[in-house]
Amino acid sequence: MGGKGKTAGKAAEGKSLESRLWDSANKLRGNLEAGEYKHVVLGLICLKYAGDRFEEQRAKLIAAGRERYIDLPEFYTKDSVFFVPEEARWSKLMESAKQPDIILKVDSALASIERENSVLKGALPDNYYSRLNLDFSQFAALLDVVNGICASDDEQDLIGRIYEYFLGKFALSEGKMKGEYYTPKCVVKLIAEMIEPFRGKIYDPCCGSGGMFVQSKKFVEAHNGNSKDISIYGQEYTATTYKLAKMNLAIRGLSANLGVPANSFSNDQHPTLKADFIMANQPFNQKAWRAENELTDDYRWAFGVPPVGNANYGWIEHIISKMGQNAKAGFVLANGSLSTDQGGEGEIRRNIVEVGLVDCIAALPGQLFYTTQIPVSLWFLRRNKPNTDSILFIDARKLGEMEDRTHKVLSDADIARIADTYHAWSRSDGYADVPGFCRSAPLSEVAENGFVLTPSRYVGLSPEEEDSEPFEEKMQRLTSELSVLFERDAEAKAEICRQLERAGFKL
Repeated sequence: MGGKGKTAGKAAEGKSLESRLWDSANKLRGNLEAGEYKHVVLGLICLKYAGDRFEEQRAKLIAAGRERYIDLPEFYTKDSVFFVPEEARWSKLMESAKQPDIILKVDSALASIERENSVLKGALPDNYYSRLNLDFSQFAALLDVVNGICASDDEQDLIGRIYEYFLGKFALSEGKMKGEYYTPKCVVKLIAEMIEPFRGKIYDPCCGSGGMFVQSKKFVEAHNGNSKDISIYGQEYTATTYKLAKMNLAIRGLSANLGVPANSFSNDQHPTLKADFIMANQPFNQKAWRAENELTDDYRWAFGVPPVGNANYGWIEHIISKMGQNAKAGFVLANGSLSTDQGGEGEIRRNIVEVGLVDCIAALPGQLFYTTQIPVSLWFLRRNKPNTDSILFIDARKLGEMEDRTHKVLSDADIARIADTYHAWSRSDGYADVPGFCRSAPLSEVAENGFVLTPSRYVGLSPEEEDSEPFEEKMQRLTSELSVLFERDAEAKAEICRQLERAGFKL
């Protein structure tokens, strides 16, 4: 069946799938811009995935004695499986993988799959590979790596994960950030666990490759729900990323209304939408997001006109405008948004707090993102929230574990601790303040603090952080320790002088 291989993860030689794909794609460097790698790889993964699922469904039909139906598209699409014409099947392509016309055959395969499956319209590369002038032998080597993937239903957000990995590699290799943000899986999972999108309309105003929607589906299924109970609405500005989102959702059997690629502020694709759940990771501190005299009287600015120099509060107010009755929203913002008072942002924040929309603020640990080291927090807004006179503050900066030398992840236990704390508070079910970690602060106290929403200002210090040592004793201890250090420093200098003198040099 077309060389189904190991699931994504650690390869036999110890390299991750992502690094193997990067190494293989990187061999195309002479003919290809680094920013194109992700599109080259992900198009092939989609083709492999479609072929695997088709072959699985075909085998099931034959096993069930329905062999006469194996060439009827409806017997595939009814189970959210793409119908793949014979010439586009991965097994067929791999038979020709070492032939010089393989690139043309891959382009033809993608075109035929899109033609047969309306849900993929506009999602797959159009005559893409032939235009890249690739070396066919290097392309064949990349096919071999992709051939080792089995993108099965239990695989996590494969496309989004590889896309995020590649984006981080581009940023590192080019020595600069790409200006795009993709949310780590653990952060997306945390947002889903907090707002619990069981059923209703889910919206993401800057959906990237669709990872928020994928995690929503996984949340529903993990809690024995039905993913058909959720409706997906999203928007993405970048056309290539928009295609990836459509591809990512389609291979998981998720239908979505993503409109067309467009700017959420100036060309809202869902102007009348009132969503039940909103999940987002919008660009941080986006500058020049509107002209000075543009959108000044927009209906979305119910709490104040956000400044031209930073779109953070524009995103917040855009999100609020999409919240339906009893809606919940969870989104990522740079920590500066918690306390800024520039351009009227402090006044907007005060207005949002005073109407009781802010439910919870959670400060996250650093090093979670591939593409930025900016400290971030999660904002959770809620209409008709139970605790109308307070806000829950969570300081989770000490949580997480290093995944590698430079990146941290939140473990399932970390996610559960944060989410369980929030739900206990929200449901008045056994919640208690934990110094240094969480505190339910009354709105009156938030007002006294100038409507600053930085969690560390409210949660205080954990017991082990509290300094109970008397000042005089501390100073005696510190000066004694400093004296020892000075003595060691003097001894080190004397030893260096002695060694230099022995060698015939004198200071």
